[in-house]
Amino acid sequence: MNVSEASLGNFYVFRDPSASMAAAHYLKNLSLLIPFSQSRYNCKFTVSLPSARSSMAKCGCTTSSLNGKSVGDDVFSVTSSSGSDVDYLGESTKGDLNVKLEHLEALAIDGQSTLQGPIEEVATTEAEEAENLLKDLGIPNPSSSRYSPSGIFCTRTLNLRSISAIGYDMDYTLIHYNVMAWEGRAYDYCMENLRKVGFPVDGLAFDPDLVIRGLVIDKEKGNLVKADRFGYIKRAMHGTKMLSTRDVSEMYGRELVNLRKEGRWEFLNTLFSVSEAVAYMQMVDRLDDGAIPAELGPLDYKGLYKAVGKALFRAHVEGQLKSEIMSKPELFVEPDPGLPLALLDQKEAGKKLLLITNSDYHYTDKMMQHSFNRFLPNDMGWRDLFDIVIVSAKKPEFFQMSHPLYEVVTDEGLMRPCFKAQTGGLYSGGSAQMVENSLNIHGDEILYVGDHIYTDVSQSKVHLRWRTALICRELEDEYRALIRSRAPRSSLVELINKKEVVGDLFNQLRLALQRRSKGRPAQTLAATNMDDQELTESMQKLLIVMQRLDQKIATMLEADGELFNKRWGFLSRAGLWDKSHLMRQIEKYADIYTSRVSNFLHYTPFMYFRSQEQTLAHDSYTYYPSKFENGSTS
Repeated sequence: MNVSEASLGNFYVFRDPSASMAAAHYLKNLSLLIPFSQSRYNCKFTVSLPSARSSMAKCGCTTSSLNGKSVGDDVFSVTSSSGSDVDYLGESTKGDLNVKLEHLEALAIDGQSTLQGPIEEVATTEAEEAENLLKDLGIPNPSSSRYSPSGIFCTRTLNLRSISAIGYDMDYTLIHYNVMAWEGRAYDYCMENLRKVGFPVDGLAFDPDLVIRGLVIDKEKGNLVKADRFGYIKRAMHGTKMLSTRDVSEMYGRELVNLRKEGRWEFLNTLFSVSEAVAYMQMVDRLDDGAIPAELGPLDYKGLYKAVGKALFRAHVEGQLKSEIMSKPELFVEPDPGLPLALLDQKEAGKKLLLITNSDYHYTDKMMQHSFNRFLPNDMGWRDLFDIVIVSAKKPEFFQMSHPLYEVVTDEGLMRPCFKAQTGGLYSGGSAQMVENSLNIHGDEILYVGDHIYTDVSQSKVHLRWRTALICRELEDEYRALIRSRAPRSSLVELINKKEVVGDLFNQLRLALQRRSKGRPAQTLAATNMDDQELTESMQKLLIVMQRLDQKIATMLEADGELFNKRWGFLSRAGLWDKSHLMRQIEKYADIYTSRVSNFLHYTPFMYFRSQEQTLAHDSYTYYPSKFENGSTS
């Protein structure tokens, strides 16, 4: 069969081992190429015997559309919602691609004989064939991006083929701002508003390294804290001064961060929180120094937080900040040429694309035009990508309750009430349930992608059971920092292991001494009869060794993570091994997470994301000697 130039790069190859020379000849002449939806694919291939219900080989991929016609209709069929099942991981098979056996027979290819032999060997052979094909076409191997800063990381298994609609937030999701520029200007406007009401702000400057996403503001104490996954506070800063480990322990003890107590704790969910947190911590210093005028009234740390928040809110509401950004978007927005193309792949794969943003129409249109239109083919505009656009969505309420829906009908932003969203429409307000009803798509058929762990990810998951993806741009820097930290972290782990070995030995000697001092026999007869001096000398030496190890370990632990942030360490970690509170939130609410939307380019719209095995404390069984496999525990 012939293949047009338009479909080159979009195919799947069937190889008959009994005619390898002929197959190679066909491959060189592109005569045995069957049109396929994407050359970048993730494929799971099985063969089913013909039956009364079906006669096809099943391949877990999907087709895309080309010029309004589905490519390969005579070769493939797509599993519909009504005909779908669940696979061995419990994921829906909706959207999986099926290879019609009758088409193979027409080409004199026997699907059964082609795949004879141990499946492990067949899979290896076919994977090598596909890898060589991709190499010949100049297409990167899909695995090259998985273990890199541009990877997409999975916490809950997600089959993209079964997703019918993908919704996107805009700010810091589809549009990435230069943090120093955007948050720096937000900080400037905030401080100017504080100055106008009498706060002393002279000499202060925006310092984005002062805070990172995932920290928590303690509004009662004027502190910024980093908590582990359980809520225990591991690091803290009062004003702009880091507190020692002893100070943190004395101040908080066993007190846990509880994000439900919004009157006290404020979680930094997004990069938009950076400017507010920097301003607040700097003003805490001024409050402690007694520099805030008495005429502003008696202020505590909680009242100061309200004042800073009000000043920043005014900066957003009065419109000066957004007007400045709209007039010179190139100064604030970091372009990502691959991002519009990733969305185009998803649209052509049959996904309904939604834009759901809290930003107003004029700002949204300006930012999207600047970031998308120049990278789209064939004079497409950003609106052509999306089936439904909703501005001024009022998230998180958008996911929680119903608001009136208005259609934006003019370029000036004039609106009229409406009751149902239509494909291609531009709307303001409304609710997530309205979107579901308009598309007749519900729950886990929708994937929502955003940067705000609460407003975007948590609420769409909790209230609607949508699948979720978190965008966290800082992951790229963290990933690189973790790579550079492998050697010192390995040395640190080695020291800790040595300390553990020495500590275990010391503890056994200490127990022997304790039992002897109480007139009881030690663990063994030899230990009972051991000379006291020899026993205490051994313990003294081990104790000195442990103290010296502790000194070195403490210094290295304090430095761990400073390649990412010198004050707070890694974004995802709290201590050497434990996860941060932010990471716990991500694992709980985000099915997948990545640094930017354009990373979907490397994974295709047909990707089957599988979560990794979660390690447990007793997973050390894998290191035990084989003798324990026989049931012996002693």
